[in-house]
Amino acid sequence: MSSPKYILYHGLLLPPQAHSLESLEYAQKFSVKDTDVFAVTYPKSGTIWMQEILPLVLNGGDLKPIQSIPNWDRVPWLEEKRLSVVVDQLESPRAMVTHFPYHLMPPSFHTSKAKVIYVMRNPKDIMVSSYFFHQMAVFLEDPGTFDEFMEKFLEGRVMFGKWTDHVKGWRHTDLGDRIMYITYEEMVQDLPAALRRISDFLDRNLSEEAIQKIAEYCSFKTMKSNNMSNFSLVPKIYMDSDKSPFLRKGVAGDWKNHFSSEQLARCTSVIRKELEGESFSLPWSLD
Repeated sequence: MSSPKYILYHGLLLPPQAHSLESLEYAQKFSVKDTDVFAVTYPKSGTIWMQEILPLVLNGGDLKPIQSIPNWDRVPWLEEKRLSVVVDQLESPRAMVTHFPYHLMPPSFHTSKAKVIYVMRNPKDIMVSSYFFHQMAVFLEDPGTFDEFMEKFLEGRVMFGKWTDHVKGWRHTDLGDRIMYITYEEMVQDLPAALRRISDFLDRNLSEEAIQKIAEYCSFKTMKSNNMSNFSLVPKIYMDSDKSPFLRKGVAGDWKNHFSSEQLARCTSVIRKELEGESFSLPWSLD
């Protein structure tokens, strides 16, 4: 079901403020380099966090990019309109983010050696975060009640489709050691440990001092006060932070404050059914 608020692309609903058929076509024809690094997320799973982390890990902790360039320009989205505008200014190794499902990645990605960090987050926390985001993002549909939004989410009638489809696609890749999986929860629990894993995966061998420095600058508190990262530069006609701040809580498990026992049972049964027979297991309990 499409709505006037979205464009439909290969069955996915995308907001036209950031996407156009041209930008999606540009993404398909995009020439991926072997040195490129992608952070792949389903929306509301830590994308903005990765836009902060990647430049610092790749450059060894130099703060200049995160203090002088808005996050959507320093680590642009593959599928959004800004990419064609800023791509020539990206320093190598280029870092990008994308919400694309695996099957929509450009052909050049599959033939390259580009690396991917896939960040997963508990779907119940995604749902809550997304619900609040829909309230403040003027360019998205009104989410209705939490109950109504949950049904939309479970049916995939939200941006970028079903969470389970996204995860299944990215868990079944032929990327071998080009892909690393990490969860939002691991990053919340022990950011320095997560940064060490990311640093090793990207062959960066950062010193412990650099890891601690990056962890400090990528903490939720620091990011929330960084105007290059907290989306305060976005005009109110697009995002109304009076309704809900863009960077809201940055915690794991907030869903417990929002789900009734009926909603929890419904959500768990739908997601279990969708993931039946999958070879991978989720790192969190669905109950």
